[in-house]
Amino acid sequence: MKNILIIITSLSFFYAACSSQGQETKKNEPKSEAAATEPQPTTEVIEITEQQYKAAGITVGDVSNGSVNELLKVNGTIEAPPENLHTISFPLGGYLKRTSLVHGQHVTKGSVLATVEDASFIQLQQDYLLSKSKLAFLQSDYERQQELSKTQSSSIRTFQQAKADLETQQVTTTALAEKLRLININPETLTAQSLTRTINIYSPVNGYISRVNVNPGKYVAPTDVLFEIIDPSKPHISLTVFEGNAASLKIGQKISYVSNQGQTKKGTATIEYIAPAFNETRAIEVHCHMDPASPRLLPGSFITAEINVANQYGKTVPNEAVVSWQNKQYVFIQEAPLKFSLLPVTVGGASKGSTAITSELPASKKMVMSNAYTLLTMLKNTPEE
Repeated sequence: MKNILIIITSLSFFYAACSSQGQETKKNEPKSEAAATEPQPTTEVIEITEQQYKAAGITVGDVSNGSVNELLKVNGTIEAPPENLHTISFPLGGYLKRTSLVHGQHVTKGSVLATVEDASFIQLQQDYLLSKSKLAFLQSDYERQQELSKTQSSSIRTFQQAKADLETQQVTTTALAEKLRLININPETLTAQSLTRTINIYSPVNGYISRVNVNPGKYVAPTDVLFEIIDPSKPHISLTVFEGNAASLKIGQKISYVSNQGQTKKGTATIEYIAPAFNETRAIEVHCHMDPASPRLLPGSFITAEINVANQYGKTVPNEAVVSWQNKQYVFIQEAPLKFSLLPVTVGGASKGSTAITSELPASKKMVMSNAYTLLTMLKNTPEE
């Protein structure tokens, strides 16, 4: 019995040693040179009939070299530049007598936006007319004193006083005239019969009302913002580009865009300013000038834009040659006239019907160039054995 146990134990050690040696030999076995350099297709292979090949319209060919522009798709808005945003205030305090403006209303340059009235307007006009009248008197007195001083009929001091009074009154009258111009009253045509207690506020531009902060009867101070007007004649585009794509942007790049206002026609623009810092979302603002401007696009409208950020040169295939399955991209390699294998690839940019392939491809084999999705459907619908 003891001898039998010894024999069994010895055989166990022998088989264990053989198994270990076999695994080590297999582990150290060198790979073939072709396997190390040639991309290996997946084990997913499909073989079809001649009839299926013709019915699917599949074509095969060699991979070619070419250039592909990578398109970066971003979102943005139409904005009015600061010089096209007009804030309307009134330089003197007063009560708003009437206005009929509403948000979004179109106004033309020179049209009446509102009417303001106040007793201070009457006082200002009165002061100007009295100052103008006194200025005329002092002008005459100065001329008279000037003649008297030439004949030494009056003292030099009297002439100098007349000159000083005239110059002082000229300053006062000019200042009052400018105050009148601030509230849209022409001092040249103002008379005692044309005194008014109401003043009209006029639109400085053609545009759209973006804010209305007042209503009839409200007292407005010089610091109050009454209205805001957007001049849409020169809108620009503000794009949001995230950190990963910011380095590929430069001033002067062309973009194409389409508005979300239901318009399908694409417009073009040029990058003219790139913000030098990222915001809190790790994105930068890119401002573009429209070529040409489109006044129909209202500020605040959302747009979708495409930017040509790179010009890749390398292996390219038709877009139909690349298929997507479970968030990965593949192509079909021809192993035999009617036999094809699925190969995972890494793609680059795509434009003008071509896609760049950045991963290695078999140099000696042809590839399916069209209707690759038909093959993918047939492969995935094949029942597993």
